[in-house]
Amino acid sequence: MEKLGRNDSCWCGSGKKYKKCHEAFDDKILQFARQGHMVPSHDIIKTREQIEGIRESGKINIAVLDYVAERIKPGISTEEIDQMVYTKTTELGGIPAPLNYCGFPKSVCTSIDEVVCHGIPNEHRILKEGEIVNIDVSTIYKGYYSDSSRMFCIGEVSEEKKKLVQVTKECVEIGIKNVKPWTFLGDMSEEVHKHAKENGYTIVREIGGHGVGLEFHEDPFVSYVAPKGTEMLMVPGMVFTIEPMVNMGEAGVYTDEEDGWTVYTQDGLPSAQWEVTVAVTEDGCEVLVY
Repeated sequence: MEKLGRNDSCWCGSGKKYKKCHEAFDDKILQFARQGHMVPSHDIIKTREQIEGIRESGKINIAVLDYVAERIKPGISTEEIDQMVYTKTTELGGIPAPLNYCGFPKSVCTSIDEVVCHGIPNEHRILKEGEIVNIDVSTIYKGYYSDSSRMFCIGEVSEEKKKLVQVTKECVEIGIKNVKPWTFLGDMSEEVHKHAKENGYTIVREIGGHGVGLEFHEDPFVSYVAPKGTEMLMVPGMVFTIEPMVNMGEAGVYTDEEDGWTVYTQDGLPSAQWEVTVAVTEDGCEVLVY
């Protein structure tokens, strides 16, 4: 971390002198770094203006998910959902972040039952009664990125699937409660993992949350199986997603070799995921996108 002179302008862009702005903040981070902990660099920490930009982008993201929620039902194709997301996002002035991201061909991810994440919409995949589906929406608005997803039960689903969806949502809520400045991502992760295990579920290890805001995917990687006291130090201004992928069966997953995107559970049992974007504050966190 670059050390500024005390009378230099602060790196955060506030226009204040460093000594009046972030010097004490940086010194506190440095103490953790000297103890061997992973700490955030300045480019991970968002300014108030940047957080406001992410919040505004998030308003579109939430509106798009609400729009889908009003229309999702048995008998519609995942391609129809993709068209809903594209149309509503652009109508509100946004850009669907997944579209053409690293070659991804659609505006949204639609992940059904044993599909863990990154399901690609198509006209032949029709939603059926009894399925559960994750709709993962990400939006660019005025250069700022937002990201969240929701689970939907299609018609009447089994009690086993209902429980999986509910416990996964509880895992996210537990994650939110355990985002606290000057603690570690692993502290949050352990509590999320504990709740999943207590209910007989596993959490995917290879894929987790991520920083977001100025780019679609930023540092840090956010694990939901890491133990307390590990992973990056959380400090005010960090923005990242909480999105544990909770499997009904074993934690193993694989990626479709043909499309290179769709991730499935190894054992073919269902998986669920809810996603929110949070900003670390002085006393906890603010949920920017739910």
